[in-house]
Amino acid sequence: MDYLLFTYPSCGKCEALKKRLAETETPYAAYSLTERSGKAKIREFINVIKRDDKGAIILPTLVAHTQGIVRAVINSAEEFDGWSKSKG
Repeated sequence: MDYLLFTYPSCGKCEALKKRLAETETPYAAYSLTERSGKAKIREFINVIKRDDKGAIILPTLVAHTQGIVRAVINSAEEFDGWSKSKG
């Protein structure tokens, strides 16, 4: 399983999810949406990214995929915990 984490600077929820991933020793590739590479990479998954009621991308966004097949889109440390337990 590969994990891609999309974040924004000074985002408390983003930092909480990064911390949880570190605690669980889950390897991931991080992308900041303030950088061109992050904006380009998230477009690959734009059809599965969750949005709020105003259409903004919910951050953080962790995309769990296997060979390009999306297995989960997770937006918080708590969601990650629940998802991790459900697949184990």
